[in-house]
Amino acid sequence: MTNYLDFEKPLAEIEGKAEELRAMARQNEEMDVADEAAALDRKAEELLEELYKTLTPWRKCQVARHPERPHCKDYIDALFTEYTPLAGDRNFADDHAVMGGLARFNDQPVMVIGHEKGHDTKSRIERNFGMARPEGYRKAIRLMEMADKFNLPIIALVDTPGAYPGKGAEERGQSEAIARSTEKCLQVGVPVISIIIGEGGSGGAVAFASANKVAMLEHSVYSVISPEGCASILWKDAEKMREAAEALRLTAQDLLKLGVADRTVTEPMGGAHRDRPAAIQSVGKAIADMLNELSALDRKGLIAARRKKFLDLGSKGLAA
Repeated sequence: MTNYLDFEKPLAEIEGKAEELRAMARQNEEMDVADEAAALDRKAEELLEELYKTLTPWRKCQVARHPERPHCKDYIDALFTEYTPLAGDRNFADDHAVMGGLARFNDQPVMVIGHEKGHDTKSRIERNFGMARPEGYRKAIRLMEMADKFNLPIIALVDTPGAYPGKGAEERGQSEAIARSTEKCLQVGVPVISIIIGEGGSGGAVAFASANKVAMLEHSVYSVISPEGCASILWKDAEKMREAAEALRLTAQDLLKLGVADRTVTEPMGGAHRDRPAAIQSVGKAIADMLNELSALDRKGLIAARRKKFLDLGSKGLAA
């Protein structure tokens, strides 16, 4: 069963009617509804294209948060072989919101790290909805150090509303862990590639996205704060999230213009959740291309290029 977003209600009605016709035909073999159902399918395709042709920033946020969108585990299962998960920060605990380990990508040894939100109620609670605690970032630091030691490219899959803001996380040094993870991203002498596959929220995302190359899926978002949080602070009204989303410039298209993202990855019509295999394949191609682009750089070159990339942020504007 498809989960429809608020703005997709007209589409849900058309696709629902087409499915009703087919269900009636299955119950009564004498009914011929093929032409009517096909006409409704064509109408649904046209409406879907129209809806997604000019998505507002707020609607892109909704698509980026879609519960059926492929998550980190889906990408790892489909794109990587010989994945060996590594757990724990060797200090406090293992954070299930962050998964990572050794793997092969196109037969090349790599280290893959990412936020995992979960796919049902049980797994979402276990994964803390993709909101990492300090031990998650310290686990990531440990894996990045291992990758640097053995000269393995680092591939980070970012999908988090932000780092977990709970009392326990703050007591265990949340901000320090995020800062050290960001620092480690900038220090390692191996290629670092980050892909925003859904939400890129605040410092929790930056801790994995301080990379040589940053790619964003077409309908993903990347921002210092959620639109709801921004609206609550600026207007004292979370319902002004649409205005906040416009002001934050959080879409992949805006961030490409600003130089924050290096490329966008095209999603299937209607979002990654409508054709998960195609979306995953597009991400795999983007990873392969970015690894190839960085293959000519040595350790010093990788660090220097990464440093320059982040020092240059702010030199491009949307007006330009």
